[in-house]
Amino acid sequence: MLLLLLSFSAHGWDQRSNLPLEACQDELSWGIPSSEKANVTDRCLEGFALQHDNDAKIASWVAYTLSPEEALGCFPRTNAFVGDASIPKGQRAEPSDYAKSGYDQGHLAPDGDMSWNQQVEYESFLLSNMSPQVPNVNRGAWKYIETTVRAWTWEKKHSYQVYAGNIYSLGTSKTIGNNKVVVPDRIYKIAVDLTTNEVFAFILPNAGKLESIPLKYAVSVAEIEAQTGVTFPLPPGADKKAVRVEIPPSNMGGLTSAKRAACKK
Repeated sequence: MLLLLLSFSAHGWDQRSNLPLEACQDELSWGIPSSEKANVTDRCLEGFALQHDNDAKIASWVAYTLSPEEALGCFPRTNAFVGDASIPKGQRAEPSDYAKSGYDQGHLAPDGDMSWNQQVEYESFLLSNMSPQVPNVNRGAWKYIETTVRAWTWEKKHSYQVYAGNIYSLGTSKTIGNNKVVVPDRIYKIAVDLTTNEVFAFILPNAGKLESIPLKYAVSVAEIEAQTGVTFPLPPGADKKAVRVEIPPSNMGGLTSAKRAACKK
């Protein structure tokens, strides 16, 4: 993807100017997800694309591809949380909205998948890539599924197309902060093996303490589309109504060892 020029500065690192989603072809294997939401900001960044719901102040979807090389990225986590300056004030989340809310600033495109480039790692902390997530979910089952997909990518040496986002209802879902950032009722992830075209889809409740068992949360892509109003492009012939009855194991220990070895070089 074409690198963008730095445009404006915020909170210690430079945010880059936006590009249209059409420039994010590397992150959108079969095209751009579509939705009927009207008040949105489309974002094309070097590592991921997203559609931000300016009424909810969170993303309806985030999309990116993850390669085996990117799964072993070496840039350390920075926690460089910042409001997304490409979205007007009052239509975006700010760090102050999360302060003392009891919710984590939960990634959709995870930092661990974006640590292959320093600027990309910073950009993963834009609040347009976050939603208010229950700590036990964000640091538990959600993180487990994120790491599972990353481990598959490394172990199989296959790239994956990933979609992730929030399920919520304006006017009924809880909000936090002065900007009334919507707390999603559920969060979802879709991962498609770009070599085999296998499709994995999950919905997790944004509540309580969930078990780290991906199969427990397996759903069809059609179910995610029905709950979000977003249509997700998939490879030709993919069955959107299929639900996985088996989830391949993931070698997380092997991923950790491989990452340590790669990052010592």
